[in-house]
Amino acid sequence: MSQKDVGTNPKQAVTHGFDERALRGFARRNPLVVTPATTLRETLYRSSQGQEDAAVVVDPASGLPLGLVTLRDLLHAIGFEDGGLDDPIAAHMIGAPPTLAVDTSTHRAKVTMAKRGLSHLLLTEADGRLFGLVTQADMLGLRAGGAESLITAIGRARDLGAMAIIANRVRRRGAELFHAGMGVDALCQWISGLNDLIAMRIIELIEDEYDLPAVPWCWLVFGSEGRLEQTFASDQDNGLLFVVPDPGSTESIRDAFLPFAQDVNKALHHCGMERCRGEIMAGHPDCCLSADEWRQRFANWLRVPDPRATLRSTIFFDFRPLYGQSDAADQLRAWLINEAPGHGRFFHALAEQAINIRPPLGWAGQFTYDGHRDFPRTIDLKLQGARYFMDAARVWALRQGIGATNTAERLRATGAARGQRSEETAADIEAFHLIQRFRIRQQLQTQDLDAVNRVNPKDLNDLHRIMLKEALKQAHKVQSRLRQEFVH
Repeated sequence: MSQKDVGTNPKQAVTHGFDERALRGFARRNPLVVTPATTLRETLYRSSQGQEDAAVVVDPASGLPLGLVTLRDLLHAIGFEDGGLDDPIAAHMIGAPPTLAVDTSTHRAKVTMAKRGLSHLLLTEADGRLFGLVTQADMLGLRAGGAESLITAIGRARDLGAMAIIANRVRRRGAELFHAGMGVDALCQWISGLNDLIAMRIIELIEDEYDLPAVPWCWLVFGSEGRLEQTFASDQDNGLLFVVPDPGSTESIRDAFLPFAQDVNKALHHCGMERCRGEIMAGHPDCCLSADEWRQRFANWLRVPDPRATLRSTIFFDFRPLYGQSDAADQLRAWLINEAPGHGRFFHALAEQAINIRPPLGWAGQFTYDGHRDFPRTIDLKLQGARYFMDAARVWALRQGIGATNTAERLRATGAARGQRSEETAADIEAFHLIQRFRIRQQLQTQDLDAVNRVNPKDLNDLHRIMLKEALKQAHKVQSRLRQEFVH
């Protein structure tokens, strides 16, 4: 069953933040709306009056969108298809136009538009009625930094060898953007967006080689990919969710999906997305589960917060659907948002885990080290840096029933609800992004996978050492807030 529907100057790169925001907040709320009987003449006139580049054809009785027509389509119909000005617009519209739910994340809209080459995308309410319209211009973030040619190349790739070459081009271009000063939040979004498209195309190519079960299924991503925070050294964290017609068929359906998922994991590794050392990959039976099994797993983590299980579970709570039919994944997220806030023991365990490792600063403000044998006098800025902000943001978001997965978006969404001053929230986000910048800088300087997050403060200039200390002091404040709220 097919699931296929789901060279710029770097100094000119757009540097806005991550797009885990819902489209509802900034989509074009009042697009030009016409009925099927509206003539081309009237549509052209209304387009010119409102300076609109598209019109949505809506059923006047139900309010449901029936089609879409762009100004370019109209001019082509008149100039090359002998269309008459008195023709009904229904004769020239694109029927059953692509739509997304209005509360879909902006990131998913960007990927959908880039993947399918769409110039316009209709947004609908839960009941199917039209909400608004987004265009390529609205979605330019993913196309910043010269990504457009890369997107085209990804879509045209026909084999794994071509995908590996493109993945390497993405990393090289990302490095250029970083050295040109692109903001860390925008760069991680850029990398995550293109890696999404690479992974989607790989899944698509491999899917064609398998006769997969005729059930709804979805490829999930966790960890940094789920949070839209991929850097140059992010490994795979993924899973597969499928819907079974009856519980008795679960094992046979899993067995049918596993070889496919394992081949996808191999292909992603071949394209530079390293295998997860902890085996959190869709090709592992523990991560290839039915919708009911995924819900039960999350329920167990919430209700029986064993410290070891909690430690392993955290990145799963950052999940988002990547490819396939996302309804079951969206339902799982909705259930989690509703279910999680009532489990106090779980949040106590999650917060204890988050404050268990202290920031690497001594009482006098000097850096401290973990005594690593191979990398002495270095700091792992993933485990003793970025993690403090990721963990805290996750705890607060789950406690408040917030569906965002990106760390900065979680901090923004939860700060006001917790009564935190906006200046302090901004300081948390700035500290997190500063540590991310130091991590990326290190990743671009080494090929040793064990050293990609390890920074020797002596290698930093005086200003950067001061900045890193201040960021770690902010991490200490974040841990103090968690302790006061959940551990006492």
